[in-house]
Amino acid sequence: MLTIRKAQPADAEAIWRIFHAVVAGGDTYAYDPDISREQALATWMAPGVLAYVAEQDGQVAGTYILKANQPGLGAHVANAAFMVAPEARSRGIGRAMGEHCLAEARRLGFRAIQFNLVVSTNQAAVVLWQKLGFQIVGRLPGAFNHRQLGYVDAYVMYRSLADG
Repeated sequence: MLTIRKAQPADAEAIWRIFHAVVAGGDTYAYDPDISREQALATWMAPGVLAYVAEQDGQVAGTYILKANQPGLGAHVANAAFMVAPEARSRGIGRAMGEHCLAEARRLGFRAIQFNLVVSTNQAAVVLWQKLGFQIVGRLPGAFNHRQLGYVDAYVMYRSLADG
């Protein structure tokens, strides 16, 4: 059974474990692979950022954040980021968090969600977001410095929340 809930301060260690495992690879997120625990948690759990965790069998198996993509006149468009623990991949946790995020964003009054940098070589993410109704609305040539592949393209992906 999978439960998704707002993150609590007691979840910090589990969030850091997942964040570190995902970012250290240097293949999916622009964060410095050597980011400190303090910097990572300050970003993931910053004021104005809503952090969530996905629990499976009593363990935090994934986390996501939801926030306004831009301040002021752009604050009606959300931004989100998702991470699944390596040992919990391919269990539908990313999809469940994505669906939860869409519902939360609607509940909070956002009109759309935009991902600013989806690494083109992260096919699992690209395919998942397309299945959840996101479209690639821009290609950023060489925008991501992939640790193994060098400079690869990144996508801007967008989804309206007007479809209910």
